[in-house]
Amino acid sequence: MEKKKVLFITGTRADYGKMKPLMRALDLSPLFSVYIFVCGMHLLETFGSTYEEVRKDGYENIYIAYGLSQTQSASVNLGNTISYLSGYVENIKPNMILVHGDRTDALAGAVVGAFHNILVGHVEGGELSGTIDESIRHAISKFAHVHFVCTEEARERLIQMGEEEKRIYIIGSPDIDIMMGSGLPMFNETRKRYEIPFESYGILMYHPVTTEYEVIGEKIGIVVDAVLKSGKNYIVVYPNNDLGSEIILNEYKRLENNKRFRIFPSLRFEYFLTLLKNADFIIGNSSAGIRESGVFGVPAIDIGTRQNGRYLLCENPNLQHVDEDVDNILDAIFATSNYRSSSFVFGKGNSTEIFMKIISQSDFWTTEIQKCFVDRDM
Repeated sequence: MEKKKVLFITGTRADYGKMKPLMRALDLSPLFSVYIFVCGMHLLETFGSTYEEVRKDGYENIYIAYGLSQTQSASVNLGNTISYLSGYVENIKPNMILVHGDRTDALAGAVVGAFHNILVGHVEGGELSGTIDESIRHAISKFAHVHFVCTEEARERLIQMGEEEKRIYIIGSPDIDIMMGSGLPMFNETRKRYEIPFESYGILMYHPVTTEYEVIGEKIGIVVDAVLKSGKNYIVVYPNNDLGSEIILNEYKRLENNKRFRIFPSLRFEYFLTLLKNADFIIGNSSAGIRESGVFGVPAIDIGTRQNGRYLLCENPNLQHVDEDVDNILDAIFATSNYRSSSFVFGKGNSTEIFMKIISQSDFWTTEIQKCFVDRDM
C-alpha cells in the first residue's frame, strides 16, 4: 500500500490525549506519515499554552497555528480555523483528516476535508454531549466519511442519522489504551512534578454550559461553596475555553491561597490520569467523570445538565448525579466511598489495535467520498 498521509486536528488538551495512541501507532508504522495541526485552546496562555505538550512529544510534522486568533465568539473561531486550515491542507494534501469529538476545531477539520474531497475520519461520533456540543458532534458525523465509535449505542445512533453501516467501526475510546497500559507516571513522581502537598484529594473539573450562560455564575458559585464546606483537599483543573469560562475562573479566585486547593490551567494527559487513578473522587461536569473514572473505578459526581443523556446510572456504578445544590453536592461527596466500582462501557484498552487493523487494509482507502443518506423503516 502506498504510504498515506494522515492529518490530525487537535484543539484541546482533551482531544489530544484521546488521539495520542492513534498518532503514536501511525507514526511507528512504515505505512503512514503523521501530520498534526495544533490550534484552538492549545494556543491560549490562560489555559496553559498546551501546544507545548504536543511539541514535546517530538512528532516530525507538527504545525502550530500561531497566527490563528482566538476570540470569545465560537462562530468567529470556526470561520477563522476553516480559512487557516484550508491553506495548510492544500499544501500537504493529506489522504485522511482525523478529528475527535464535538469541538469547533474538529468541525472545522471535517468541513475542510469534505469540501476538499479528502477522507474524513471521526473518532467518538454518535454520542450524546448535551448543550451545543451535541449539535456540533452530529454535524461532524454528517461531514465525516468514516466513523470510529466507542460503543454499539453510538453506532446505532449514526445509523439513525442515515449513515451507511459499512462506514462505521466500533473501536472503543483510544485513551483507555493509555489508562490500561504500563506507561503512566508514578504517583509520587506526579505529586512532586506538580507540587501537590496532599495524598488524599478530589478532582474538580467544571465546564461552562453555553446554553445556560445567564446562570453560570450562580451555579459555579454553589459548586465552590460546596467544595469549601466539604473540608476536603482538591486538585482543580481549569475549564475549557467556551463562553462562560471567564465566569468560572473568576469564581475560582475564592480558592486561591487556600492550602486545601491546588489549581492548574492544565495537566499533561498521562499525569492527569495518574492523579485521577489515585483520587478519592472526581466532581464537576467533565466527561472524565463519565468515561475515564469508570475504568479506574474512581467515584464520580456529575453536577448539572452538561452530560445529560450521555450515560445511564445503571451502567456507571461509580457515578452519582446531582443538581447545583450545596446540600446535595455535600451528600454525594460524603457518599463516594459507596461508589468505587469499575466499568468498561467505552472500551477495553485495545482501540489502537483495532484501528490499525482497519486502516491498514487497502480496501479502507477506497471508501467513497460521496455519501448517501440511508432511509430507515419509519
